[in-house]
Amino acid sequence: MLELKDIECRYGKISAVRGLSLEVKEGEFVTLIGANGAGKTTTLKCISGLLPAAKGTITFQGKDISNAPAADILAMGIGHCPEGRRVFPYMSVEENLEMGCYLRKDKDAIHEDMEQLFDRFPVLKERRKQAAGTLSGGEQQMLAISRALMSRPKLVLFDEPSLGLAPNLVDRMFQIVRDIRDQGVTVLMVEQNAYAALELCDHAYVLESGEVTLKGTGSELLENPNVREAYLGT
Repeated sequence: MLELKDIECRYGKISAVRGLSLEVKEGEFVTLIGANGAGKTTTLKCISGLLPAAKGTITFQGKDISNAPAADILAMGIGHCPEGRRVFPYMSVEENLEMGCYLRKDKDAIHEDMEQLFDRFPVLKERRKQAAGTLSGGEQQMLAISRALMSRPKLVLFDEPSLGLAPNLVDRMFQIVRDIRDQGVTVLMVEQNAYAALELCDHAYVLESGEVTLKGTGSELLENPNVREAYLGT
């Protein structure tokens, strides 16, 4: 479904990602793990068109999207739930969801999708007219996920969905991401909680200094001694 070949991404003259190659098959849950500054968020930005690739190719469902505008990539079916939630704080919950589907024209289906998300997250329905910036961190993450889903994506990029959440909400957030995959949406997730991410995923890649150093199934990497020492604390 998604393939990156020898991707390089730069911030000015500094290469944040070098020679990165990975693939995500349709229906899979794939995760990227690595230390801060390893290039995980940069990789997602490159896929969604927020940061151009300096080298290499990105292919989505057989189409080269390496230099496509972000709006075109979204229209093709790649949604992005960014790090730190990034809701529009002065807009209402409902308006934030409407921003997630601004490329769509099917009004009846939009209304149906919004109501389904309100059924999934009743707290958002209760606060649908409330400014998003007044929500708790967990509620804002639910809103950010819902906004990404409003575009009806085929593939969703999740960047640190558990970041900054209270411990009692972390397990629920991972269950939400798993449910999204179980409903037929392909998932590529960046996550600092390596143990939880590897337990959830089908395949995983370890990034170090902008390069893939290990790859395998989630269970294989959970048993890898280098991963256990560096990321699992065992």
